[in-house]
Parts: sequence; structure tokens; C-alpha cells
Amino acid sequence: MQPKNTLDKIYKRLVILVIVIAGIIALRDVVIPVAFAILFSIVLLPIERRLERKTGRIVAIVITLLGATAIFGLALWFVISQAANLIASLPGLEQKFYSIVNRASDTLHYSYNIGTDDQARYATDAIKELSTSVAGLLLSTSYLVLFIVQVPIYIFLFLLYRDKFKVFMLTYTDGDELIWQKDVEKVVQGYITGLVIVIAITGALIATGLLILGIDHAIFFGFLSGTLVMIPYIGIGIGAILPFLVALATKDSIWYAIGVLGVHWFVQFLEGNFITPRITGSRISINAVAAIIALLIGERMLGIPGMILAVPAVGTLRIFLNSSKTFKPFGALLEGSPTKSKDHAPEPKPLIPDHEPDNSGSPAS
Repeated sequence: MQPKNTLDKIYKRLVILVIVIAGIIALRDVVIPVAFAILFSIVLLPIERRLERKTGRIVAIVITLLGATAIFGLALWFVISQAANLIASLPGLEQKFYSIVNRASDTLHYSYNIGTDDQARYATDAIKELSTSVAGLLLSTSYLVLFIVQVPIYIFLFLLYRDKFKVFMLTYTDGDELIWQKDVEKVVQGYITGLVIVIAITGALIATGLLILGIDHAIFFGFLSGTLVMIPYIGIGIGAILPFLVALATKDSIWYAIGVLGVHWFVQFLEGNFITPRITGSRISINAVAAIIALLIGERMLGIPGMILAVPAVGTLRIFLNSSKTFKPFGALLEGSPTKSKDHAPEPKPLIPDHEPDNSGSPAS
């Protein structure tokens, strides 16, 4: 009867999992800010704990949130000021842009026999698609404002009532306090720490490449692209757009713009194959196959935010699977480092020697 009960338990939990996934997809606008708030709450938890020893919990949470908001505001101010300086330092950008457009129009007309009327029609269609994209961007911007307002509120509530959430998770998973308080925090905080290191390394590499090419504002562009590495696979490519356009507008040869794309492609290759797996992967302790599948599922469920949340979510899921006797084999499938084979493991030393010394011998004559 034991195998039947086990299969019944697995079946019921899989049904619950399917219902949860369907609910996440249906309520993605609600789930995304809540998920990011949980992520940030775990990151800020050690700071809040230290402050709570000297002050009350509410005061500690408020101070922690104010500090995190100040850091975020300074970073945002830096980006906006650098963008303003970039625009101000590009004289003649409009004339350069028109020159590029005219050259492209002449090339299409004489080399590919595409007349000006056809070009105008293609341009009109492109403008319509751009207008649709801009409208979507405005909606995204309004959602971003709502996101920025919601997340601090959720963080405050999660930190305030974290004991209740911990009791719930421990009761549901039949785990112990060590799993929630140590292992989960270690996964999330390790992921954030690793991500910061990856951003720094990637930004430095791209900035160095752009400096060698002589691209204006290379350091700003480099670390902007490095920050976008939070969006797996496509983040660095998005970061290449702006320096590519600047290279087209400020350099006399198109090879500089091609060089910008080459720098970003090379760094993206390094980041995806060497930097991120060695730094972030080792801190999360999940294997590359699990990470790739998680990224694909996260993108399908929640879009780009799902890709950002996928890796720490799988790392946390691995911990809870390992805490369950029924689902522990599934947790082993997500493990990052391969387990050592028992065939090659060194044999443990016996606690009692095979041949005990004879203490009953006669005294020496």
C-alpha cells in the first residue's frame, strides 16, 4: 500500500502545482511586484535584523527601506544625469542622422532598385509599428511607476510579518527552521551578490572595449550594458543599441559601429559561458540545464521579469524539494555540483581497529 500512497501524494501535489502555475500566469500583474518584494525582503533581512537589535522592528524596517530607497534614487539620478550629458555632448546629431538616412536611401535606390515611393511606404509602416511600440512602452512606464510604489509597501509588510510566513512554510514543508532561515536566505543573497559581481565584470569588459574603439561615454555605456545583464540572453544586446547609434552618428566609418556590436557579442559570449556559470551558478547550486529550462519557463510565464526571477526561484525550490522525502529525487536533479560516486569514494576508517592489541600478555622478564 505504500507505493500507492506515495503516487497519490505526488499526484495531488502535481495538481496543486498546475493550479498555482495557472494562477501565476493569470495574475502576473499582481505576482511580479510581490515576487520582487520577497526577493528584496530576503536581501534586506540581515540589515534589518542588526538594526532591530538596537531599535524596534518597525523602526528598523523603516530605516532599512529609506536607506535602500536612497541608494536606488542615487543610481537613478546618475543614469539620468549621464543621459542628459550624453544628449548635450552630441552636437550635429540631427544633421548626422539625416546624412545617414539620405545615404541609405541612395543605396536602396541605386543598388537594389527600390524607389522613393516604396521607401516612403516602408517608412510609414515602420512608423506605425513604432507608434504601437511607444504606446506599449507608455503602458509599461505607467506599470513601472505602480511597481515602484507597490514593492516598498510589500517589503515593509513581509519584513513585519516574516515570522508568520516562516511558520507557514515550515508547517507546509515539514522542514526545520534551518532550511528557511539559513539555506533559502543563502540562495537568494548569494544570487544577488553574484549578480552584482557579474554586472561589475561585464560592465568593465564592455567599457574597456568601447574605450579602445574611442566611443564617447564608453564607461557609462559599458556599465549600462552590464546592468542589463539582469535580463538573460538579450540584456547585453539591448545595451548595444545606444552605443551603436552613437558610433554611427559620431564616427566617419561604419566599422566603429560594427566594432561596438562585436565587443558586446564577445562579452555576451564570455558572460553566458564562463562568467555567470562560475560566479552565480556556484552560489545558487543548480546545474546549467535546470537554469536554462527555468529561464525559458520564466519567460513564458512572466516575460522578462520571469527570467530575472527564474534562477533564485529554482534555487529556493531545490531546497524545499530536498526537505521532502517524497520529492527529494527531484531536488537532486537540480543540484549544481555533481555528487561523487560511491565507487570512487574513500572507505571510512573503522572506529575500532581490526586487530586489537593484546593487553593480557605476561610482563617482560
